[in-house]
Amino acid sequence: MNFKDIFKSSFIENVTSVSIIDMVLALALSFCIGLFIYLIYMKTYQGVMYSSGFGVSLIAMTMITTIVILAVTSNVVLSLGMVGALSIVRFRTAIKEPLDIAFLFWAIGVGIVLAAGMIPLAVIGSVIIGLVLMMFVNRKTHTCPYIVVVHCENHNSELMVKQFLDTKVNRCVLKSKTARKDAIELNMEIRLKDN
Repeated sequence: MNFKDIFKSSFIENVTSVSIIDMVLALALSFCIGLFIYLIYMKTYQGVMYSSGFGVSLIAMTMITTIVILAVTSNVVLSLGMVGALSIVRFRTAIKEPLDIAFLFWAIGVGIVLAAGMIPLAVIGSVIIGLVLMMFVNRKTHTCPYIVVVHCENHNSELMVKQFLDTKVNRCVLKSKTARKDAIELNMEIRLKDN
């Protein structure tokens, strides 16, 4: 197969299978709705360690999903290959906040729906989901959380620290624990009783 054969094949015909207007419209809408998801994420985040990178990745994920689904809907053979290629991808980053999973699925879902051409469903659905999240997530009225990092010598000192914190704060949750031969490091999320 030489260069002329490539131009004679149907490879070039697939370039125009999705129109430029459809691509630009889908990407512009996915950017706008991804930005909306990011703003809702910023307003409703209640954890301790806010990551702006995760928020920006929500915008990117919406746009990337739109591109992938546009490609898949234009070619059946490509869709089968895409399923095979994506089945080997594994993500190793742990999701620390349960609500982050909802934002990930929201971004992916909007990308799929936009690329499928269901624009009203994507826009109206995103507005409703955003309103529901704003209403229920911000309903909790409690103090800001803090992270306490404690270095202990042994298990007894760890128990003493936990007992002390339980008497001084409203809430104390162990987030992570690193145990070494001569020391223990605890990362705990606390909510103070007063300022």
